[in-house]
Amino acid sequence: MDHADYREHDAVGLAALVASGDVSPAELLECAIDRTEQVNPRLNAVILPMYDLARKRAGEQLSGPFAGVPFLIKDLAQEYAGLPTGAGNRALSTVPAPEHAEIVRRWLDSGLVIFGKTNTPEFGAKGITEPEVNGPTRNPWDLSRTPGGSSGGSAAAVAAGIVPVAGANDGGGSIRIPAACCGLVGLKPGRGLTPFGPYAAESLHGAAAQGVVSRTVRDTAAMLDVITSAADPYGPYLAASPPAGGYAEPARREPGPLRIGFTTASPLGTPVDPQAIAAVERTAALLEDLGHTVEPATTGIDESGLATDFLIMWAATMASTIDQIRAETGAPNSAFELDTRLLAAAGRARSASDYVTVHQRWNVYGRRLAAFHETYDLLLTPTLARPPVEVGELDTPPALRTLGRLALALRLAGPLSKTRQWHDTVIANLSPVPFTQLANITGRPAISLPTYQTPDGLPLGVQFVAPLGGELVLLQLATQLESASPWARPSI
Repeated sequence: MDHADYREHDAVGLAALVASGDVSPAELLECAIDRTEQVNPRLNAVILPMYDLARKRAGEQLSGPFAGVPFLIKDLAQEYAGLPTGAGNRALSTVPAPEHAEIVRRWLDSGLVIFGKTNTPEFGAKGITEPEVNGPTRNPWDLSRTPGGSSGGSAAAVAAGIVPVAGANDGGGSIRIPAACCGLVGLKPGRGLTPFGPYAAESLHGAAAQGVVSRTVRDTAAMLDVITSAADPYGPYLAASPPAGGYAEPARREPGPLRIGFTTASPLGTPVDPQAIAAVERTAALLEDLGHTVEPATTGIDESGLATDFLIMWAATMASTIDQIRAETGAPNSAFELDTRLLAAAGRARSASDYVTVHQRWNVYGRRLAAFHETYDLLLTPTLARPPVEVGELDTPPALRTLGRLALALRLAGPLSKTRQWHDTVIANLSPVPFTQLANITGRPAISLPTYQTPDGLPLGVQFVAPLGGELVLLQLATQLESASPWARPSI
């Protein structure tokens, strides 16, 4: 099989070819490896090849719905036994995982052939993928642009045709942002539906979810069946069961007429590019043609406050993460990026009472979004507030980096985090991606779909947010949109 033929098939299609005997797992793997070697030097998407392990596995008897299909996992919270999970961090880049993550076990049980790990920003804390330890990942649509983050390596690999689907996860937009940047389908499942064990019961109080980025809705649906095939034995609670018979088959059915409220205003009050607005408006027109009711609406949520609360949670999480890694590895300060240390210092500047108060407000946001969904089946927004940014564009300004180093040395980083300059820098970094955090904080499922391209030929996705348990209606609507207006792909 040559790459042109390989790329014409999604993962479900490749699995069917293996099952029929038309192609072997070894042939598919070599095609994926050849493609990696061809494009990865330009993309820097795959940062840990696992070719020998994969070749051995491809020669074994494989079973499951994706038997023999090549696959990549994200180098964050998707541990593979015996290999490091670097999480974009120097201190972790050589520490092997003692056992597979539960989600990796499920992917292996489905017959996938894992042959590498993909790049991610340090600890997944940014909407771009530019870790110092591994270098930046680039977007196959335009190599000067970011593929987004934090699942940017996976998204770049899928968009470039290395694999049809790849592992991802999302704590603030990290599936949907790269999906939007790279012209892919990116579903963030709802709270508690996907496993984080055995290393954690849940991540970020359940704000984070495991998943994939893919080229087709049916791959996303079939992968969701694999990921949710059983309750997480390490989870903190029993999530609602998937629909009888799974997601893949009912996702092919029409959703029926839906009432959809949309907004294009940034929750941060920052500018939204006319192209992002056009993406929503064009999608809204297509939805109306398909028989849905679409109208402007607001959630009634203090989304600026939600963004601030989200950042407080992230800052405290970075502080805890650094403390744990230092305790376990003895890593020096130099093992962590300056931005990460500054964010951690901001977290330490907050009291435990502050953190608890912020976490309690999550319930307020969830209740108000539930009230919105009493009127509307779905919320439609841009996924991104602007087309994918250029690589390096969101680097911390040199003057602030100098000030940050000085503040850390003098133990003044906490007070610095409460200054206007710090606030403006943080908002500048969040302003391209202000729409995605709502679904994480409230635990609702959300999906980014590649329904639009800019006049320059860059993808720009739109986001749909559903109520709890709304994964199926998101997939059904996505299938309908994919059929009505098929996605484009880059030429790399």
